Amino acid sequence: MSVRHALLALLNEGPKYGLQLREEFEARTGEVWPLNVGQVYTTLQRLERDGLIESDDDAEPGPQKGFRITAAGADELAGWLRTPPDLASPPRDELVIKILIAVRLPGVDVHEVIQAHRRYLVELMQQWTRLKDEEGDLDLSLGLVVDAELYRLDSVVRWLDTADGRLKRAALEPPVPAKTPTGPQLRRRVGIRR
Repeated sequence: MSVRHALLALLNEGPKYGLQLREEFEARTGEVWPLNVGQVYTTLQRLERDGLIESDDDAEPGPQKGFRITAAGADELAGWLRTPPDLASPPRDELVIKILIAVRLPGVDVHEVIQAHRRYLVELMQQWTRLKDEEGDLDLSLGLVVDAELYRLDSVVRWLDTADGRLKRAALEPPVPAKTPTGPQLRRRVGIRR
């Protein structure tokens, strides 16, 4: 999550104080991602240093100091909004790593590990669904965040199911060992260019 760009977006609407930015950030993100006020002021200092925002020069640092976006900040925000995140390489996912390690660990039932995580994810999905049913229609930001989280969790559950099936098939029909491609070879294999 880019706090830097979120603050630029809020300032793009007009001048604001630091505490106001924190409150509006939390409200706009469905109050799912609390923001430390120290993080807000540190980010504002960096944005000002980089020439992306300006502050009231005569005001003392603190809750009454106002900030506004500069033309360079508006350009930075516009570029960020239109630039897709780098998703070419898979993220380092703790659950994926855990399953990959469990597969090779003697005495570990990888299917049991998968099912424990699957149960947990389904419980999380139920909690998010309850939250959506209770408050999702009242708060657009919260509804969007909950939808995104439900889709993300669903994809992880589906991956676990696929991994479990692949591992069961592999136990019945061990694959012929193949040379595992590395870095650039793997990217070429899936058609990713750098």
